[in-house]
Amino acid sequence: MHFAIARITDKHFIGTIGLEQLDRQHEKGELGYWFGKPYWGQGYATEAARAVVAYGFEVLKLNRIYAYYYTRNPASACVLEKIGMHTEGCLRQHTKKDGNFEDVIACGMLKSDFDYNEGERS
Repeated sequence: MHFAIARITDKHFIGTIGLEQLDRQHEKGELGYWFGKPYWGQGYATEAARAVVAYGFEVLKLNRIYAYYYTRNPASACVLEKIGMHTEGCLRQHTKKDGNFEDVIACGMLKSDFDYNEGERS
């Protein structure tokens, strides 16, 4: 399930976010997002991720939400940390991009980790 993200002020499309790989049996899903470069570093990803994680836990009744990021993307690491995700490990040379293997960091959080007032670790 994916959501378009638009700025409140002018309804301008700035990115997408969603929960993928939804597994109802094991009550888990993968958080993924993309934002246009002009909108990086303005808090949009953190705000949207908090909302989608809350939706996953409250509405979809998930127990676990996880995400991955490339080691060359520290901004994504910050977003995931701010919403309360824990680093769970490094998948070494997990993907090949532009002819080079890249490491991917795995993060996750449980429903019991989520602070509904702040969207952060409790």
